[in-house]
Amino acid sequence: MSERSIHQLFDLTGKVVVITGAAGWLGSAMSRALAEAGATLVVTSREAARAEEFAATLPGSGHIGLPLSQEETDQIPGFVAEVVARLGRVDVLVNNAYGTTAPSIDSASAEDFDRAYHAGVTAYFLLAREVVHHLRGRGASGSIVNIASMYGVVASYPDAYSGLPVNSPPNYHGLKGGLIHLTRHLAVYWAADRVRVNAISPGPFPSPRVRGSMPEFVERLNQKVPMGRMGEPEELKGLVVLLASDAGSYITGQNILVDGGWTAW
Repeated sequence: MSERSIHQLFDLTGKVVVITGAAGWLGSAMSRALAEAGATLVVTSREAARAEEFAATLPGSGHIGLPLSQEETDQIPGFVAEVVARLGRVDVLVNNAYGTTAPSIDSASAEDFDRAYHAGVTAYFLLAREVVHHLRGRGASGSIVNIASMYGVVASYPDAYSGLPVNSPPNYHGLKGGLIHLTRHLAVYWAADRVRVNAISPGPFPSPRVRGSMPEFVERLNQKVPMGRMGEPEELKGLVVLLASDAGSYITGQNILVDGGWTAW
């Protein structure tokens, strides 16, 4: 086989990518990256109108927006079937959607944990498995990318949150750690199906709202990062395309941290 060029390896033309929670702060940048690389995207949001509106802003053509609530896992088989019916295939899944409670350690309840795991681990698994069943039926290779967090690898610093109206929820830490190990487990089982499974763990990427309303919190976080600054959404674009494309064809079972060096201390 002749060596392909870097442009060919990163090219996603003809591929269909599903990305959940696509219109959010990080999801929107990753969605644009995949579309810029040539993929046709299926973007989801809890609200159909928001998903459709966001799909219309992406470069390229043929993108669609569909509603999907992570908590309602019984919707997943029908959702994947609709994608296949409308676009004929799914090649890549980016599990990114997340939205649940953010309790403190002292106030966290069993329900907080149940909801977090259901939306951020169970739903990720069921959606990935449905896509793998489709790929297996086609005899096609594919890629699953789970969006985890550096807080699935390391604990947070209590002093970064002290005295501020923000915390580091224990259910979030628990589910992201579980998701990272689930990624490894699925990777070794699905390698025989030629499906790669990897995780991306962003470090501190606070939203504009957090940056504007809590500058003291952001400065505390800056002091924990060797690079001395917060991450920008575009700094995830190259990695998500790498893992989705043939440029990452020998990468599976990995959790790649994008954290400015936070976890290197």
